Amino acid sequence: MSEELIPENPETPEDLEIESEEEPIKQRKNGLYPGVSDELAENMKSGWADTELHDLQPIAQAAHTAARRAALSARFPGERLVIPAGNLKTRSNDTEYAFRASVEYAYLTGNQTEDGVLVLEPTDFADGTSGHEATIYLLPRSDRENGEFWLDGQGELWVGRRHSLTEAETLHGIPASDVRELADQLREATGSVRVVRGYDAGIEAALTDKVTAERDEELRVFLSEARLVKDEFEVGELQKACDSTARGFEDVVRVLDKAEATSERYIEGTFFLRARVDGNDIGYGSICAAGPHATTLHWVRNDGAVRSGELLLLDAGVETHTYYTADVTRTLPINGRFDDLQRKIYDAVYEAQEAGIAAVKPGAKFRDFHDAAQRVLAEKLVEWGLVEGPVERVLELGLQRRWTLHGTGHMLGMDVHDCAAARRETYADGVLEPGMCLTVEPGLYFQADDLTVPEEYRGIGVRIEDDILVTADGNKNLSAALPRRADDVEAWMAELKG
Repeated sequence: MSEELIPENPETPEDLEIESEEEPIKQRKNGLYPGVSDELAENMKSGWADTELHDLQPIAQAAHTAARRAALSARFPGERLVIPAGNLKTRSNDTEYAFRASVEYAYLTGNQTEDGVLVLEPTDFADGTSGHEATIYLLPRSDRENGEFWLDGQGELWVGRRHSLTEAETLHGIPASDVRELADQLREATGSVRVVRGYDAGIEAALTDKVTAERDEELRVFLSEARLVKDEFEVGELQKACDSTARGFEDVVRVLDKAEATSERYIEGTFFLRARVDGNDIGYGSICAAGPHATTLHWVRNDGAVRSGELLLLDAGVETHTYYTADVTRTLPINGRFDDLQRKIYDAVYEAQEAGIAAVKPGAKFRDFHDAAQRVLAEKLVEWGLVEGPVERVLELGLQRRWTLHGTGHMLGMDVHDCAAARRETYADGVLEPGMCLTVEPGLYFQADDLTVPEEYRGIGVRIEDDILVTADGNKNLSAALPRRADDVEAWMAELKG
């Protein structure tokens, strides 16, 4: 990473600021500025080509985001609604994490720019109806006159070109304004206002005497529940995510020999490469759990050995450029063949998943697929003599959970655990509808130190997870490109490994 220029003129003060009519350039984080002679400052103002883009087309989701904003407007008539994208977060000293806009903001705009804010302003239209006018507030292009584009740490010569406000309006179909003016406007505004909290402290501070936590939470809940049913664009993005994820799993199988020579990190890095080539990023920290690590549900250290004869539990998902993520798990024999006990446990989990997927259909309760999968697992545990039956007693007391531990699935979308702020009655206690997308992911995990099971079971963990779309007449497995049956897994691995 480039460091800041060393001052050429030792007489130049380190806290140099070049003033503009709008505001001074922000000082770099480590307190240094390059020495700037009058000649250099003047030279940097001119000789730059006009780079305004005139042939842009609206982003693919623009029509869908308009409908989402219309639904939001109808839910909160007469109220100003403020939805921030968020700001850069410091990783260490003067380096930041890669930015990811808030889900609420990206869902309503399609924009992914740090410091952006969407404001829906209540208004009365000429035809006598009322609603909201939307404005997206963004940083404009770097100013070439005051030197911000090359002196400021977030200037375009440091971090890259950003769209002009005119370009942003074309891309997103929303009028755009300078975000640097927004805080003052909000302080002076009157009337009812709500803000999505937790993303932009400056915007929240400007509204501190105008909002309440209870009213703001209602806005957050609405936006979470709005994402329960996916539109056509979202379903397409989820399918892209699953297709890319399948390619990532294929990549991993092809390099298992290299992982054996190194560690789980080779698997993690291989899948990450696919995520960055095909999409925006991984949707969550990849779980690359080999051997007994497969019994740790969220094993993301990925620093363990990869050994022939053991199983690899790979739980990973590609996130598309529009933030939709897959969430898929396969448990693979590292040498390409299940042994008898591994296959027995794997087949039990597969049977449980089949029962769970069959229960996903419109009109079913959200919990039905969990109950169906858990029943199969309980039956297997009783059959194997690991827990005392009858099965109804096991299920009533939850005794199977010693070896199953987690729920069987969750909603999926722009967050891997999507719609998390939705009310219980619309989500966990709700009814499935066409357009909902969820994971079905039963598992069995026998901890290495579990003395209640035979020794040969200890250290074996199996999970199978797929992304299931509720359709008008049942469901569709979006991640079906990856085999699930044990025989099919072995044949698939043999073909990939050559």
